[in-house]
Amino acid sequence: MALVIVLRSSYLTLMTPTETKPPEGDFQKALGRLFKLLLSDDMRRWRPRMALALILTLIAKVFAVTAPVAFGEGVNAITERTAETAIWGFVLAFILYAGARFLSVGAPQLRDAFFAPVSQDAQRLMAVRAFGHVQRLSIGYHQTKRTGALSRIIDRGARAIDFFLRFFVFNIGPTVVELLLAASVMGIAYGWEFPVIAVVTVALYALSTLAVTEWRVKLRRDMNEADNEASARAVDALMNFETVKSFAAERRETDRYDEALTRYADAASRSMSSLALLNGLQALIMNLGLLAMAVVAGWKAWNGVMGAGDIAAVTLILMNIYQPLNILGWAYREIRQAAVDMERLFETLAIQPDVADADGAIALEDRGGAVQFDDVSFSHEGRDRSIDGLSFVLPAGSFTGVCGPSGAGKSTLLKLLFRFYDPASGRIEIDGQDIRNVTQDSLRAELGLVPQDVVLFNDTLRANIQYGDPDADEAQLMEAADRAQLGAFIRELPEGLETRVGERGLKLSGGEKQRVGVARAILKNPRLLILDEATSALDSETEREVQVALAEAAKGRTTLAVAHRLSTIAGADQILVLEAGRIAERGTHAELLAKDGLYAQMWRRQAETASEPGVSD
Repeated sequence: MALVIVLRSSYLTLMTPTETKPPEGDFQKALGRLFKLLLSDDMRRWRPRMALALILTLIAKVFAVTAPVAFGEGVNAITERTAETAIWGFVLAFILYAGARFLSVGAPQLRDAFFAPVSQDAQRLMAVRAFGHVQRLSIGYHQTKRTGALSRIIDRGARAIDFFLRFFVFNIGPTVVELLLAASVMGIAYGWEFPVIAVVTVALYALSTLAVTEWRVKLRRDMNEADNEASARAVDALMNFETVKSFAAERRETDRYDEALTRYADAASRSMSSLALLNGLQALIMNLGLLAMAVVAGWKAWNGVMGAGDIAAVTLILMNIYQPLNILGWAYREIRQAAVDMERLFETLAIQPDVADADGAIALEDRGGAVQFDDVSFSHEGRDRSIDGLSFVLPAGSFTGVCGPSGAGKSTLLKLLFRFYDPASGRIEIDGQDIRNVTQDSLRAELGLVPQDVVLFNDTLRANIQYGDPDADEAQLMEAADRAQLGAFIRELPEGLETRVGERGLKLSGGEKQRVGVARAILKNPRLLILDEATSALDSETEREVQVALAEAAKGRTTLAVAHRLSTIAGADQILVLEAGRIAERGTHAELLAKDGLYAQMWRRQAETASEPGVSD
């Protein structure tokens, strides 16, 4: 059972990206960001609740300090028992003690109930801000950032807000306020010695706790690294069991696992020992403080300066201060991690997109759908040149095919048209409008894409098709599905449009997924249709069915089709043959075959492959 738990833990560890740099976090900056968020206009509606929560926190601390004083007065009333002292004196004092103590505990509970919506809304607001910001970042960022790590940054950063509120604003901070109140009450009511003892004791308690916790953080890091290593070795060996058995390495892998677990056990032992040391040190300081408080109070009582109840009062006051400090070590470690999480979230929010709308960008105007690449050059990071001096025109309503060997720049051409990247030089125009001068939203609203691998959301067919136009009604949905040769398939399903397609559309075949992508593009009704090797992953029979759907989608639109199978673009108005980022050839299918150049070679090669016995697309 233990091994299963370890394996599950390791699987999650392996699947979740780890941070490469050690945790760092500016505590003051994190706190400033938290208060800035709470005081922002988006949180304006919660300000009465914030004020009420602060008032309830202060009330709780006032009653926490005054409750022991009432208890002490009750004890004094019992011990003195003078003729003038009525029996109701100590009863009333104890009633006040009970009421004050209840309010010191009940007020924070009421505060938490009032403040819960504020905390949740603050987390929601920060998570939505981060999610929306990340959505707007350029495609280059998303290609280099691991999705799991990004999700963790957003989630942990949002949860850090709640942690700061609960453990700093409503725990550590109020404890400092309580200490100051207690010191003032003890100094006024019982003498200057008591606030000195309280402040010195709490200071020693806090400093020693923070020092040992810093040490324990390093030990915990060593323990976690050893745990990850042991878990990773176990998973690696069990996943590759055939290799292990083939080399008769069962004993070797067991010894390696034992070695890793030994290191983990040593690290865990040191961590547990450090925890025992921390608890013992805290108990020692706490009890020394209580001893000093009791001895001084007892000495004063012996000399008639204080009553017996006053001894109980000062002791209870100090114990009340200790109570929230019991979690100081754990809270400090978690608050520091929360500061790190919040810092990483704000670092993400500070990232600016590589491609942004120009100042004064306007919406793209519909003037027919003609596209022009004018001496466009672009290179990906680490490459000399991906696109080099590309110039061509796509007349409005025309069908243009693009082909070429792998790495010729076909996909880069499409990304530039979508303005996922900006060219290093040259310009791209749609209907005479430079796409750098129009808004990205209006540009992409006029582009419909059917990629090689249509990725669907884990939702219904309705939701996936309707992604092309969220406002479309069912009649429009089914019309698009029919034009995409998908309508009959949907009507045969027991749940019709409400059928769930599974993760990334895994419940559908390749052809069905492609037709959903075509239906989505048709529903969007774009000015330009982009086909990125939309049938290259399909078998011949399915390809013919999808080609019918694509032909329907292309009617009346400017269409740009990148193709691996040349047969899919043989009927194009023009074909651009790319090689090393340049246009090597251009013309119709017949013209390119007559040239007997690169296109003709590619055509013959595909024809020979298709005609080989046992070979089919």
